[in-house]
Amino acid sequence: MSARLGERGAVVIDSDLLAREVVARGTDGLAEVVAVFGDEVLTAEGSLDRPAVGRIVFGDEQARRKLEAIIHPRVRARAAEIEAEAPEDAVVVHDIPLLVETGQADKFDLVLVVDVPPEVQVERLTGARGMAEEEAKARIASQASRDQRLAAADLVVDNSGTLEDLDRRVDEVWAELLRTRSGNDAAGHGQDTKG
Repeated sequence: MSARLGERGAVVIDSDLLAREVVARGTDGLAEVVAVFGDEVLTAEGSLDRPAVGRIVFGDEQARRKLEAIIHPRVRARAAEIEAEAPEDAVVVHDIPLLVETGQADKFDLVLVVDVPPEVQVERLTGARGMAEEEAKARIASQASRDQRLAAADLVVDNSGTLEDLDRRVDEVWAELLRTRSGNDAAGHGQDTKG
């Protein structure tokens, strides 16, 4: 969804990409992860072994919180830098998969939730990502519930259909974001629209 908004002109700040960046080889983030979880979270090349970390943290809430305490502040700081560099009239989209879990929903002008039923989530994780079904279900269970995500939403996009369906909905959302931005500018607020 965020990539499609980026194609239409939004400045996209992808928290998943930033989460990888802040624990890349040679970063202090990776050094801290290794200090907390040990060398078994590294690949032979010295990069973060994401599947190994996933096996540790998605079954252990305390371990997950330790990892989040390392990664989330770094991601937020980097996101703030990128947003500060965006043009004043830009539509800025923050793609934050753990928005509800991290209590950030109230920090944005608009919250857009891309929704699919849980069985579709499991199907996509096991199919496209090759994850074992048990691991996919554990990952979903560790996140906010569907009801919690929907309750935080100003706009909901159903992503259980085709890519063509999604593209039509993205066009509608983009038009709404531009209207919202124009309304804010006309009212003298000059706010970025974030989702």
